[in-house]
Amino acid sequence: MKILGCNGVRRVAVGVVLGVGLSGAAYGYQEKAQNDPANLAGERVKARTTADDLPQNVGAVALAQTLKKLGTRASLMLIVAHPDDEDGGMLAYESRGQGVRVATMTLNRGEGGQNLMSADFEDALGLVRTQELLAADRYMGVDQMFGTVVDFGFSKTKEEAFAKWGHDRVLYDCVRAVRLYRPLVIASVFIGGVTDGHGQHQVSGQMAQEVFDTAGDPKVFPDQIAQGLQPWTPLKVYARVPFARVTKDGMYDYATGKYSPARFYNYVTKTWSNEEPKANVTVPEGEYSKLLGMSYVQFARKGLALQKTQIGGGVRLAPAGKFDAGYTRYGSHVGPTGTRNGGADQESGFFDGVDVSLVGIEALAPDADFLRDGLNQLQAIVAKAESGFSLEAPEKSAPALAEGLKTVDGLIAQVEASGIGAREKTDVLHELRVKQVQFNEALVEALGVKLTADVDKAGDATTSEGQPLQFNVKVMNPAEAKVELLEDTVISSSGKVVKAARATNAPHELGRNHADTLNWAFKVPITRPYFSRPSIEQPYYDVADASLRDAPMTPYPFVAEVHLSFDGVPFELKTVVEVGQPVTVVPGVSVMVSPGAGIVPLGEKTVAVTARVRNDMEGAAAGSVRLELPAGWQVEPEHGAFRLAKQGDVAEVAFVVTPVGLGAGRDYRLSAVAEVDGKSYREGYRAVGYAGLTRTNYYRAATYRAVGADVHVAAGLKVAYLPGTGDEVAMALAEMGVKPTTISVEDVASGRLSGYDAVVLGVRAYAAHPELAKANGKLLEYAAAGGTVIVQYNTGDMPAGPYPMSLGESEKVVEEDAKVALLSLKAKALSWPNRITEKDFDGWVEERGHGFMGTWDPRYEALTESHDVGQDPQKGGLLVAKTGKGYYVYEAYALYREMPEGVPGAFRIFANLLSLGKTE
Repeated sequence: MKILGCNGVRRVAVGVVLGVGLSGAAYGYQEKAQNDPANLAGERVKARTTADDLPQNVGAVALAQTLKKLGTRASLMLIVAHPDDEDGGMLAYESRGQGVRVATMTLNRGEGGQNLMSADFEDALGLVRTQELLAADRYMGVDQMFGTVVDFGFSKTKEEAFAKWGHDRVLYDCVRAVRLYRPLVIASVFIGGVTDGHGQHQVSGQMAQEVFDTAGDPKVFPDQIAQGLQPWTPLKVYARVPFARVTKDGMYDYATGKYSPARFYNYVTKTWSNEEPKANVTVPEGEYSKLLGMSYVQFARKGLALQKTQIGGGVRLAPAGKFDAGYTRYGSHVGPTGTRNGGADQESGFFDGVDVSLVGIEALAPDADFLRDGLNQLQAIVAKAESGFSLEAPEKSAPALAEGLKTVDGLIAQVEASGIGAREKTDVLHELRVKQVQFNEALVEALGVKLTADVDKAGDATTSEGQPLQFNVKVMNPAEAKVELLEDTVISSSGKVVKAARATNAPHELGRNHADTLNWAFKVPITRPYFSRPSIEQPYYDVADASLRDAPMTPYPFVAEVHLSFDGVPFELKTVVEVGQPVTVVPGVSVMVSPGAGIVPLGEKTVAVTARVRNDMEGAAAGSVRLELPAGWQVEPEHGAFRLAKQGDVAEVAFVVTPVGLGAGRDYRLSAVAEVDGKSYREGYRAVGYAGLTRTNYYRAATYRAVGADVHVAAGLKVAYLPGTGDEVAMALAEMGVKPTTISVEDVASGRLSGYDAVVLGVRAYAAHPELAKANGKLLEYAAAGGTVIVQYNTGDMPAGPYPMSLGESEKVVEEDAKVALLSLKAKALSWPNRITEKDFDGWVEERGHGFMGTWDPRYEALTESHDVGQDPQKGGLLVAKTGKGYYVYEAYALYREMPEGVPGAFRIFANLLSLGKTE
């Protein structure tokens, strides 16, 4: 490795850290880093990223908030089910207003939700919603963890959710999160009962109460203890007072649309109560913050507005003024354990009865006599830093903060060398290491020292494995404070030293806007999510690296790190290496087959398959692609050669496959393999998300799952397709010989529809194109003139068809195996050119449908009925009306989910709808 000077300036000891940005051995973090490479415990300095551009998170305003954290050991973990479930106002109030160290544990990544922003669904959507929540977290000021279970769509009961996920799998994730983060208080938005509605919400409420005791029991999941984690018992557990109120009819369950008896279960005390939960703690989320310039809930709602895939751009910011949230205590190891005392047992906050001062840390190791004196000294130093703080001159707090960092460093060394018990040592060291990180952050904020790092990639944040990179690292000291730059070490992602990068000169003073560069050839693993699953039928992820379990994402591969000194006290600064986006590592060659699944009609003699090969090497890449086929199938050509001259070049290699022995409903796998310089590549990736969001690469094997399908469609169909908010229906239609033409809202508004047999509106088309509603009359004219209009499911407001109809508030059928009754077997839409039967609804994934009509004019014919267990009959999923010479169809079944998964029945149903205007 070689460190290059920049324009003759003195060499700077700057390291590029692989993987997770670990501190060096000098800080005593290596062993801990190996157990917690994602730094979920928060015991190491975090790498900053330019994606966090909030002014409230840097400089003097950030320091004012960090000073609050320095003076308290208060910590809290909120457990919820999905991204956007969190009580952002409470989180922001506790973290930013009270100095509490706060984490959110989100059980899944929202894979089964809607997507109002892009064409990413299922696991790709989960990656997008992960980044949206991380962006929202920057407003709330919280750390983030995720479970390993998958959002499989709306569930009406926790029994259904547990049946999919497994109780112990969910509990395992929560126990691990608590043992890592070690919060004093657990909270949840949900209570684990029917007032929570969504069954997955209920699971998160139950888990929050169960983990309260189980995380501290070493006999629970002992493999975690063997991995280096230690038991941890929080002191209190709370859940938000239910939104649903008790009425004379009982509790309304919005998931089922029915009332249930008013009974509430406490999973800690294992007792039932008929009394509605009352607030023991009231959180004043509407309190105004001078530092934020608005209330805590208002600031948090700005973060919530970033979760656009689920809620679009319509987040209503909270009004100024009082906004309280009540929380019920369900268990406590401090003081009285009663949870419902008619409102008499009021607390001023979550930490009533808990000594959250720095001195309170000594209770974790009462036999360590030296600890109290050191903690008292630390508390006095924090008070001095606070009293000397000035928004106009934050550097005035730097001497006290350096003294505090030195003191906590000394305390850590004393504890490590002491003879106190292993359990006590673990508990105390965690608290002190968290303080060490906070003092380090406060000192950086006070001094204003900045670190930026990028690479010479001409605006491209992607590099392939094994390529050399030139790093451009700049360290800036904008203040007059005397900051010295120390020697540094480069560390690999495993925590082992690869090479030492030592400065030629002794430590020296850092001048303003000082900059140096690194040039280093290396080889690191591909940056891919550590979690994946073989198919969407599996309702949980497989974890490639157990030490990353509960982490939001795989840590970024490159972190620049500098070690500095102020007043003789060392501190550190880290940043993610970025080029607009964090730099990520991808395979040298990527190969994809799109889509990932589909049908092969039984009458097809050949099938066209295209493999897309991309070169991510810096130079040329030449090789060939072949297909691995089911036994007996033939392909032409056997190999397809390609040559890609430069990085980023793409080649498409076309194959013609001759299937043999196709059977209806049978699966067949076709895999593409690219070979370059003796190495085989069997997967590809694509960036998921949208502009303004941190990009994530979604990897998929280059495999096409073909399903034999007995499907027929009227000959010569001309179909127009207006895309909605992201679906693959248009691509899927081509698999049965229908190649739709993509049209725009302007085409509809101008009436340019007469040449088509059918016009199909994509999923949520009216939400995706607000101007479409004004052009709705043109669609009705087209249908009356003899065309067929097919409207796929919508949410919110949509104009009526030729006759009145209205969407229901929550009409949906979420059980994918719910029985579907066919109400009119003679109806053309169910009888030609395919005879639709109940078997066409076999093998569906995630749900039956969403956005069913609630009411409709009798001139619409309801062709189906389906419902979840305990639900009233739902007949608004498929409505067909004759209008003039043509047809109008509202179709809310999840065909848009089923067709890309190769479900034959979905194709057969869609073929019949497209063929309505044709004669038999």
